[in-house]
Amino acid sequence: MHVMHVISGLTNGGAEAVLFRLVTRDTTDTHCVVSMMDGGYYGERLRAHGINVVELGMPPGRLSLAGLKLLFQVMHKRQPDVVQTWMYHADLIGGIMARLATRARVVWGIHHTTHDTKEDSLTKRLITRACALASGIVPHRIISCSLEGVRVHEGHGYRRAALVAVHNGYDLLEYSPSADDRTHQRKALGAANSTSLIGMIGRFNPQKDHENLLRALAFLKAHRETGWHCFLVGPDVDDDNAALVKSRHDKGLDPYVTLYGPTDDVPAFMNALDVHVLSSAFGEACPNVIAEAMACGTPCVTTDVGDAALMVGETGWVVPPRNPESLSDALQTALAALDDPVESAARQQSAMLRVRQRFSLERMLSNYRAVWREEEPLELTDLTRGR
Repeated sequence: MHVMHVISGLTNGGAEAVLFRLVTRDTTDTHCVVSMMDGGYYGERLRAHGINVVELGMPPGRLSLAGLKLLFQVMHKRQPDVVQTWMYHADLIGGIMARLATRARVVWGIHHTTHDTKEDSLTKRLITRACALASGIVPHRIISCSLEGVRVHEGHGYRRAALVAVHNGYDLLEYSPSADDRTHQRKALGAANSTSLIGMIGRFNPQKDHENLLRALAFLKAHRETGWHCFLVGPDVDDDNAALVKSRHDKGLDPYVTLYGPTDDVPAFMNALDVHVLSSAFGEACPNVIAEAMACGTPCVTTDVGDAALMVGETGWVVPPRNPESLSDALQTALAALDDPVESAARQQSAMLRVRQRFSLERMLSNYRAVWREEEPLELTDLTRGR
C-alpha cells in the first residue's frame, strides 16, 4: 500500500515519535509524510530513512491558502491508497482534503483523551467539536492510541462504529535493560550506588503537572530525608525555568531535585533510574515514557490518566491525578520496594515482560496495517478486558 501521513507538525513529541517508528519500521508499505508546518525535529530524520517528507509551511495554529493548495496538489498527484492523519487539526483538514482529492481510505488518529477546559484554547475545543461532527462522513476508521480515548471521544460525539484502539508500540532493541547504560549514566549524573534515583521525563506543560510532583516530593522529604534524588528531564525543564526554580526552592527541594533539561539518550536515562514517575493531570492517552521506562526494567509510579493504569498493570503504582499526598505515598512504597532485592528484581522483570507482550512495535505495526486493509486490529481483545 501507499500510505500518506498528514500531521500538524514534526516537533519532538509523543505522536510524532510514534509516526517515526511506524513508517521507518514498516518494510512492506510505501510511506510519505506531509507536515502542515515545517520539518521540525523529525523531518530530516525521516528523510535519512528514505521517507519522502512534504512541508506545507503553514504558520503554527493557522491555515494558509497556499498550504491548502499544496496539500490538495500533493494528494491529487500521488493518489495514495490510505491517508493516515495524526491529531485533531490534521484529522479535520487532512481528512477533508483527502476526500476531495483522492479515493483513499481515510483513517484518523487520536492521541489525547480528556481535555482540560481551563488549559485548552478555544480553537482546540472548536476543532475537536468540528471533528466530532465530521466523524460520521470523513474518516473510514478512527484509531485512538488508548481505550480511554475511545470512550472519551465517543462521549464527545465521535462515531462509535469508526473508533478502534491501537496502542503505541516500542522498539525493544532500543529500549531494553542495559547495565552499561545504567553505570555510565549514573556516573555522569554523579549518583552514588546507594542513592535511589526518581525521574520524570516530560516537557514543561500544564498537562504534565510538575507542581503536583514537586508537592509530592516535599511530602516525601518529610518522611524520607536521605537516600534519594529526583531528576526532572525535558524541554524547558531546567534552571532557566523561573517557575520551577522558585517552586523547588520554596519547598526546600534544592538539594533533592535537579532540573536537567532535555536529553538525547532517553534509554540510558531510563536505565539509570530506579523509579520513573508520571504526574500528569489530564490529556494523556498511551504515555510513551511509561512503556519506555518499563521496557528498560524500570518500574513506574503514575497518575491514573489515559491508559496509564492499564499499561502499568501490577508492575507499578497508580494514584489519582492532582493528589500530591497519594503520589508521595506511592513513591515511598516504590522506594521501600527497592530495598527488597527479590521484590525489586521481580518488578523489573515483570515490567519489561509486560511491554514485550503488549506494547511491541511489531504489534502496533500489525494493528495499523490491519486497519489500513479494512480488517480488525489483531490481538486487541485481551486489552479490552480492563486493568
